[in-house]
Amino acid sequence: MTVDLKHFVAGDLPEIRQSILDIHVEVRHGDFGLGDSPFHSVERFDERLSAYASRPGWTAVLGYEDGRPVGFCFGTTLAADTKWWDSMRTPMAEDMTKEDGRRTVALNEIVVRGPWRGRAIAWQLHEAWLRHRTEERVTLLVNPAAGDGAVQAVYEAWGYRKIGDQQPFSDSPVFSVMLRSVQQD
Repeated sequence: MTVDLKHFVAGDLPEIRQSILDIHVEVRHGDFGLGDSPFHSVERFDERLSAYASRPGWTAVLGYEDGRPVGFCFGTTLAADTKWWDSMRTPMAEDMTKEDGRRTVALNEIVVRGPWRGRAIAWQLHEAWLRHRTEERVTLLVNPAAGDGAVQAVYEAWGYRKIGDQQPFSDSPVFSVMLRSVQQD
């Protein structure tokens, strides 16, 4: 099944913010019961969304079926002064973490509403988002406990490999840090 995919840039955030927030609440709070976690609160998520969108290179893709938003993904380029790698549990070699504002894009979020999960919608969003990226590699954080490891396994099936762990916020989970080439052979 395919959905209509639409690309957005930071200037479009006012148009899509509420759809992103609504999907976040429905999925993270309703489906996954994370509403009691301060880290997953809508206010904190909205703060992160605003912070990500304020950085150069932020883009998003939303999927629609019959005009109704069914999922989204978004991310931004890692700047030369990024703090992305600072929270690694085990320090990494400088050649792995040195950024120049063109090398790496971070996939900050990808979320699909319940009725559309298991239908390759996340994959479609992901690939549509990457299709317009010019960076050489993409990184993401995933909670290794999500879905008893199934979510991380999905990313592995998409070509990502785990390169370490980090906890970017004092109240966030410890995430697996994953990496792959933007363009797959």
